[in-house]
Amino acid sequence: MAAVTAFTALAPPGCRRLILSFAAAALLLTVPAGPAAVARERASLAVGALDIEVLSSRPDAVTGGDALVRIDVPEVARPGRVAVRLDGRDVSSAFRVRRGDLVAVLDGLTPGRHTLRATARRARSDSLAITAYPGTGPVFSGPHQEPFSCESAEFRTVTGETLGEPLDENCSVATRIDYVYRTTDGQFRPLVDRRVLPADVAYTSTLDGVRTPYIVRVQTGTVNRGIYEIAVLHDPRGRAPSAVRNNRAWNGRLIYTLGGGCRGGWYRQGPNTGGVLVDAMLSRGFAVASNSLNVFANNCSDLLTSETLSMTREEFIESYGLPRYTMGWGCSGGSYQAHGAADNYPGLLDGIVVGCSFPDVGFATAQKLADSRLLHHYFAAHPDAMTAAQELAVSGFRVHASIASMNDQAKRLDPQAEFDASVPTAARYDRQSNPHGARATIWDHTRNAYGIDPATGFARRPLDNVGVQYGFKALQDGVITVEQFLDLNHGIGGLDIDGNVVAQRMRADPLARRAAYLTGRMLDGGAGLRDIPIIDYRAYTDDRPAGDIHQRYHSFSTRERLIEANGDAGNQVMLAESARYGSSAAAGPALFSLTSPVVLEAMLQMDEWILAVQADRSSQDIHDVIVKTKPASLVEACYTPTGEKLVEQQIYQGDTRCNRLYPSFAAPRIVAGGPLASDVITCRLRAPDRSHYPQMTDAQWQFLHTVFASGVCDYSRPGVDETSVGGTWAFFSSPGSWTFHEPRK
Repeated sequence: MAAVTAFTALAPPGCRRLILSFAAAALLLTVPAGPAAVARERASLAVGALDIEVLSSRPDAVTGGDALVRIDVPEVARPGRVAVRLDGRDVSSAFRVRRGDLVAVLDGLTPGRHTLRATARRARSDSLAITAYPGTGPVFSGPHQEPFSCESAEFRTVTGETLGEPLDENCSVATRIDYVYRTTDGQFRPLVDRRVLPADVAYTSTLDGVRTPYIVRVQTGTVNRGIYEIAVLHDPRGRAPSAVRNNRAWNGRLIYTLGGGCRGGWYRQGPNTGGVLVDAMLSRGFAVASNSLNVFANNCSDLLTSETLSMTREEFIESYGLPRYTMGWGCSGGSYQAHGAADNYPGLLDGIVVGCSFPDVGFATAQKLADSRLLHHYFAAHPDAMTAAQELAVSGFRVHASIASMNDQAKRLDPQAEFDASVPTAARYDRQSNPHGARATIWDHTRNAYGIDPATGFARRPLDNVGVQYGFKALQDGVITVEQFLDLNHGIGGLDIDGNVVAQRMRADPLARRAAYLTGRMLDGGAGLRDIPIIDYRAYTDDRPAGDIHQRYHSFSTRERLIEANGDAGNQVMLAESARYGSSAAAGPALFSLTSPVVLEAMLQMDEWILAVQADRSSQDIHDVIVKTKPASLVEACYTPTGEKLVEQQIYQGDTRCNRLYPSFAAPRIVAGGPLASDVITCRLRAPDRSHYPQMTDAQWQFLHTVFASGVCDYSRPGVDETSVGGTWAFFSSPGSWTFHEPRK
């Protein structure tokens, strides 16, 4: 099973074939060898040294008891004479020779530390430390959350059956293989007899030109307490169900689907994955994988989703072989996952296509929702304080209904508001009857990152609004009066630890704030995300009459962070159109549908882009290679409701053709003067400057100082504790405690 630095190290071009031993069976794999691997191999051969490498995962993140291992053997040694020992036990017979290398899947790796050592006459020996973890996890996300509700009995397989009750307390199920086929009228149906083609089976041609019956092998099982699905074209006639060697129908690429949502996404396994029966992907030969814990509606923790992605990919490698690349694919909550995994755990994803996107769940979104709840409460308590137009100006949104809509979305900040029915009532937090129960907030759900407040037993909360001048730009623009501005900020208050509106403003816990920046919970953009291609697709919803959380400015927030971290956003391409396409199976909501030609083309262009990056052998910085190899046809654009393509650089605001069609608005914190990047948790304070305000009376000026006794936000300076991410591959040993395991260079 595998975490993925091996993928980056073995990127195309060039290939070698590996024969892997899986118990009694051998699996033939095509393994691309990239510049880094070639350089290591040449260096090894030059000095006559053996070189051990775990291909299926990082050596410090092996899971499930096995690991795919390769030993590079220099010319001075004979592969058949290399002795390999695992913890002193001879395992030489497990290895097979292939083009001078030794390759094996080693099993029996119990949780803990192991040492693999290779020796040979006339060659320098090598040893490698391996750290193994259970297939049920955790690996780097910290202690398992409790309670945790199994939902295998509700999970329906691709054939319509349920998985049944779990086998153990870790929600495990027996791994199963199902086959479905695509009918000539465009439906997926169970393949009843694997020896005979149905009369109505469709045929398809892959990107590599292989024509094959449209039959899909779907593997379902559990890793990390989540249910995974892996789908790939495979004709089983004349073969055992487990035989997948020499599967020419697979084009060698993997797309990992990341499901959306968040509300109610805690303390549960989930009854669905991000979807793997995606015709537009499978018909072209892509393998498609996902896990129920990679659906934010089931698991709203970017940390746990990254770990689950890592472990599920590991399962994929050992079942099917090393992919040429892995593409992340997701909308809304899927975009949180793609951004976070790519930036904080580089190597997991080689490129991402995100729709209806946000930078992160804990800050860009949470601040907007918390502020909206406060505004909604204030406006309801003071119905005559402002007109609807003035309230809208203070919010920054396009439609007034968004204020109420965002207030409702803020239930994810309330520890009692939303639980899935699978979580027992007796296990849920209640301030009066069950104060030690499970709390339904995004921070409590990721408490291993933020830490625990010993005074309450709750997760530390990185939420702050001290010094925030709500409606500041509306005041400067003359939309609201000085009196309205002062009354609003005097009465706005904050949210207490239970999500209730109180008179006091919110103060972020310093340790949670520090953890947010250092561990990448606040998306930085300058770690792994810098070094992969990004396509950001936006189906426009700012104008929905009932309001919508997927507002366009969030795409530009991510872009701002990329620019702040890297000096440019040349590896990100934005595309926008109207939200006029319906849902497609497993590809996400209507806001990210492969029935849209723009979304479909984005998938194919990302394929071209990743392969071009891998084919570039120049010694340039990888970020520069990505910018240079972007396909010529992949340009920033928006599309009119009739489908006309308008090619122009997408900008946050300004008089452009695209902005006339799909204008970007803002959020309450941006109207208050905060940065578009939405990356300040706690602002630095300064004394108010009278020149920044419309004319005030002395009494009003004095009252302003009373309202902001500690000062007002100075957004010209970085926020308190604001810093670049401290490293990548953070392993959490206990709540609030972590170490970085940087990839080996």
